[in-house]
Amino acid sequence: MIPEAGAAAGDGRRVGPLRRVRGATKLDKVRWVIVYSTDLVTLLGLIGLYTLYVQWQMGLPAAVAGGAAVLLVIFTALCTRPFRVAVRGGPRPTKLLAVTGALALLLAVVAVVWALPPWLGALTPFVRRRTIAVVSTGSIVILALIGVLSGARLADMLALVLVMTFLTVLAVVATWANLRLWRLAHEAHEGEEALARLAVSEERLRFARDLNDLLGQSLTDVAARAGHAEERLRVDPEAAAAEMFEVRDLARRSLREVRAVVQNYRAVDLDEVLASVRAVLEAAGVRCAVRADTAALSPESRTLLATVVREGTTNVLKHSRAERCEIRIEDGVLEMSNDGVSGPVGPHAPNGLAGLAERVRAAGGSLEAAPTPEGRYLLRATVPA
Repeated sequence: MIPEAGAAAGDGRRVGPLRRVRGATKLDKVRWVIVYSTDLVTLLGLIGLYTLYVQWQMGLPAAVAGGAAVLLVIFTALCTRPFRVAVRGGPRPTKLLAVTGALALLLAVVAVVWALPPWLGALTPFVRRRTIAVVSTGSIVILALIGVLSGARLADMLALVLVMTFLTVLAVVATWANLRLWRLAHEAHEGEEALARLAVSEERLRFARDLNDLLGQSLTDVAARAGHAEERLRVDPEAAAAEMFEVRDLARRSLREVRAVVQNYRAVDLDEVLASVRAVLEAAGVRCAVRADTAALSPESRTLLATVVREGTTNVLKHSRAERCEIRIEDGVLEMSNDGVSGPVGPHAPNGLAGLAERVRAAGGSLEAAPTPEGRYLLRATVPA
């Protein structure tokens, strides 16, 4: 957890690959897994390197074999790009697909037909399923006809067609399935963020509704009585003064009611806060474990710990990339830890943990927040039991 805005890996040092991976969001990690697993399918086209080696041993000129090998490597590298474009939601890379298609045809001239399945996989995200099925079937049929016309043995042609069919189906289906999986993961991530925002919005709406119900009638009465006193001021000043005294009393009573409501909000129930915090964290994709013994705590201590838990949860959601959070309360000691540390931790903001630490100390307790040697972030608060 990186409290407030001061945390970053920005102390002038370069962020290493391992730290970059640890600091990545869960959605980034899912995207990497999906993209790199799709690249593995694309790498199947490099089987053609072995084919070129065999042909070179059988008399294919070294210049032709070497040139074809370079083209195959370039083709494979280019075929990894279209899926990344599809994941980002970009437009169809027509020029890139045309170039890789031309390279696949050029490689087929020297019998390197293994480039065809990766190219069909690269084409899959940008055409209809019916279209890619027709193109794939047509390509295999044309390949079989070329083999028959070239006088190849029937057994060899059947084996080649079967292998090409398997690789084509694997490339097309794997690409389509991975793209679908990415879209589902992205939608789920957006849904988690929406749930977290919804929980905050509902709390704000509840507070606004309570204030409106409380102040609406009171302010209406104050305005009405003040208007009535204004009307009577010229005719009967004494009656107007008495009316204003009533307005003053009404305003004071309304102020006491508002303070009572605010105090009730401050004197939040710790158990309710723990349940709410757990639900919000789970909705945001952070697994949360809570173990709390709150029965022996005084109302003031319960309220104070509830405030600390809320602030700690805010930091987890806003300033960390945690996947797991643990909350434990025992004998007036709160320990809230998470695994979202991704860099050096900056100073606490005055309106955040720093201000809350002063409030806890004023109540006779203590509050500390810092990374642990185990790579976690620990928020520890002690209050009078």
